This record gives sequence, C-alpha cells and structure tokens, in this order.
Amino acid sequence: MSKAIAVWGSPRSGKTTFSVKLANAIYDRYKTNVVVLFTDITTPAIPVLFPSAKRDTLFSVGKVLTKTDITVDETIKNLVLIKNKANFGILGYLCGENKFTYPRYDEIKARDLVNVMKTLANFVIIDCMSNLSESVLSSVAVSEADEVIRLASPDLSCLSWYLSQIPLVSGTERHIQGINVPDMDICVPVSDVRSHLGEVSFILPFSRDVKQQFCEGKLFEEVGDKRFNTVIGAIADKVVE
Repeated sequence: MSKAIAVWGSPRSGKTTFSVKLANAIYDRYKTNVVVLFTDITTPAIPVLFPSAKRDTLFSVGKVLTKTDITVDETIKNLVLIKNKANFGILGYLCGENKFTYPRYDEIKARDLVNVMKTLANFVIIDCMSNLSESVLSSVAVSEADEVIRLASPDLSCLSWYLSQIPLVSGTERHIQGINVPDMDICVPVSDVRSHLGEVSFILPFSRDVKQQFCEGKLFEEVGDKRFNTVIGAIADKVVE
C-alpha cells in the first residue's frame, strides 16, 4: 500500500533539503520506488535542485495540472528522473514559473494528482509551502497525507511563525514534530525552542556536507555525515513502518 508523506513547517526550516534527504533514505534503505512533489510556486525547486540540467530534460507539474483530467501517462511524462536511481522521480515547477503561469486548479485536481502519484510510487514525499493559502497542493497534502512531518528551526522567526500559524490548521496533533538545524548561524538554543513546541520526535543536526550539496545542486548524492545519516535513517524508518 502506497503512502503520502507531507513535509511542512516554518519558512527557512530546510523543508526542501529535508524532503530530498528523506526520499533518498527511504529509497536506499527499502529499495522501493519514490516520487517527490515540490509544491512551491513562489521559489520553484527544480532549478535549485538541478542547476546544471538542460532545459529540455526538465518538466513542470504545472503542465499536469492544466489537463482536464490527471492521468498516469501525463504525470509520468512530466517526471524528472534522478540519474542512476531507477524508480525515483521528481515533480515540481520550473525556473521562471509563478502563480500566473498556469490556470488555477481546485482541491479536487490537487487530490487527484496525489492519488495518481500514489499509484506510481510506494512513497510520495510532498514538500509543502509554509503558507498553505498560497498552494492548493500544499493545503491538500497537509490535511490528507498519511503522515505529516512538521519542521521547525531553532530561531525566533520560527517561533513567531508557529505561534501565529499553527492555530489556523486543524489536525496538527497528529503531526510528527521535528527540529531541523539547517545552518550554523542559529541564535536560539535548540532546548529553548523545544520547550515551546511541545513533544519533539527528532532533532536533525546541522551537516556541513549537506549544506555544501545544497549550494552545489547535488542533494541527490550520498552524504558522508554519519550523524546526519543516522537521524534521517531513523526518521525514514518511522514514517515507513
């Protein structure tokens, strides 16, 4: 049975990097097929993840959503495949695309897309925008995914976002709350942030290797940071079980 896993949380909490590394961990540990959906239409993920790729090898989820019906064939046609990783695909928006590039779509179409993706892969990771009102895909994913991982970063802006936005979303009690340290320039101790968030299931440590991969557009490559790998592997096991 396939599973949809939404990754949501405060701005700049490392959701995109986390989504890729979680997908990598599930793919490598369970030898299964994985698809990652990047919903951000404000800062499209595809050019960040594949900065050196030729334009004709990249495709947009926007084209899938313009169709009257969401089909398996159209979804497959717009998947970006990961080199040397069979059965590992990506859907997202391209460089230069924004909310005016494609016609609006509704929750039914967003739900249909997620369901079609679940027929293509055993695990669908959905990287959601922090502001759910900006993305129907993100909103549907957070409300209906089999698992929701909610990320926080140890800084004051994150705490402000949590106090402001979490009360607006229902069902947050079932989310898996985690703390991600995406950078070393952090001014609030993790222990202090944790005290404000309540139950925290994991703390993902800062990894200089992962940060460098992000800057170089190489997030789909293996990382040699054992501490980071141990934690992300444990998270993968938790959502797969």
